[in-house]
Amino acid sequence: MSIASDPTTRGIRTARRGWVAAALVPLLAVAAGCGAAAPQTKAAGGTAESGKLVVWDWHSGDANTKDYYAKAKSDFEAKHPGVQVEFVAQPYDQYYTLLGTAIQAGKGPDISMFNGGAQMRDRVSALLPLTGKTDDLTSRLTGWDAFRKDGTTYAVPITLQGFPFYYNKAVYTKAGLDPAAPPKTLAELQTDCAAIKKSGNACFNLGNKEGIGIEFFLSGFAPGVFSPAQYDAWLAGKRDWKSPEVKQIFDLWKKSNDEGWYNKGVNSTAMFMDQFTMFSGGKGGNVIGLISDTAHWKDLNEFLGPDLGVYQAPVLNPKNVTTTFLPAEGGIGYGVMKWTKSPDLAVDLVKSLASTDAEKVFFEKAGAIAADKSIDTSSVDVQSAKEIVSWLPDSKPLLHTALSAKTLDLMHRLSQQLISGDVTVDAALTQLAASDK
Repeated sequence: MSIASDPTTRGIRTARRGWVAAALVPLLAVAAGCGAAAPQTKAAGGTAESGKLVVWDWHSGDANTKDYYAKAKSDFEAKHPGVQVEFVAQPYDQYYTLLGTAIQAGKGPDISMFNGGAQMRDRVSALLPLTGKTDDLTSRLTGWDAFRKDGTTYAVPITLQGFPFYYNKAVYTKAGLDPAAPPKTLAELQTDCAAIKKSGNACFNLGNKEGIGIEFFLSGFAPGVFSPAQYDAWLAGKRDWKSPEVKQIFDLWKKSNDEGWYNKGVNSTAMFMDQFTMFSGGKGGNVIGLISDTAHWKDLNEFLGPDLGVYQAPVLNPKNVTTTFLPAEGGIGYGVMKWTKSPDLAVDLVKSLASTDAEKVFFEKAGAIAADKSIDTSSVDVQSAKEIVSWLPDSKPLLHTALSAKTLDLMHRLSQQLISGDVTVDAALTQLAASDK
């Protein structure tokens, strides 16, 4: 969700400034990054293994994650010293297109990174089922449901993903608001937005150039709108797109833009990383951010320090909701491609990527909330991180990840049209209902 320090390993983020748009990877370079592992061999009279495993992701080129990958690689090489591991970082905005090309060709990396939910579930035909192969990880890791389809596990969770509301206490103070009291209701949110706007800042920073702002908006605000039964029904596939609750969220998406909650040029502003750069630079009071790999507490705290606050979704529909929760589930994970020539080795490498030592480094150095429940987070001195961790036991999965990739793509386009005034809320919901059948 990429800057290339090396033409063969395009990363996702600079060390401090966040993600930037990556140049498109030439097809020849992509082809060079493909190729399943060579069959493992044993030396004459010995047990040494040889071969190569290729891993695709959008993080291994990051300065902030290099120690995580080094730890995972050393863990694997200690078990398989003769096997080479090559990490190939692809630009996130082209990642699933490139992976789709590899899937159509029936050849590519041995292991691929996936977002939990639709992006993985729509590609399970190309993945090796892991049920029974990773049972030793089940009790230590959480977030598995996002990497399962019809009860079968296809990837191993590495991080958790969630959508908390971050806010800038300094911006609240400038607007004459209590920096220790973020909004808890719709009325408070509207009052705060009016005051922040009057003070010269955007109430929320938003980038919807890719159309994915609506994912954050839907999953972020839903805990304050849907009743528990409606929320669970949505996740189970029983979705009523014409319900008052769904309409309330999409109405608010359009109304909040019309009322000037956001920075100018929402549909021409990239979410990653322009939206979060604006927030980190003090140009907005609030932003719906992440707890996984980027745009999270650690990134934002680096710039805002003690001015960074965090809160859960306000209660927008008191008839349905009295208290809200943090929407969270499995964030990113690794799956094994069916075409790999060394499936056992590939599974072992995935286990190394999910090892406690590697996950601990990912949390401490990159700030991702790890899927490993055994990691001690008590030493973190950032208050927003402490609050996020304390909310996890009551969390429920994200609503947008329950949708198919096809419906998500449509929702992205419609979200832009709603902001530009080219479609009505009712017409957009009719299209989404038809797509989601």
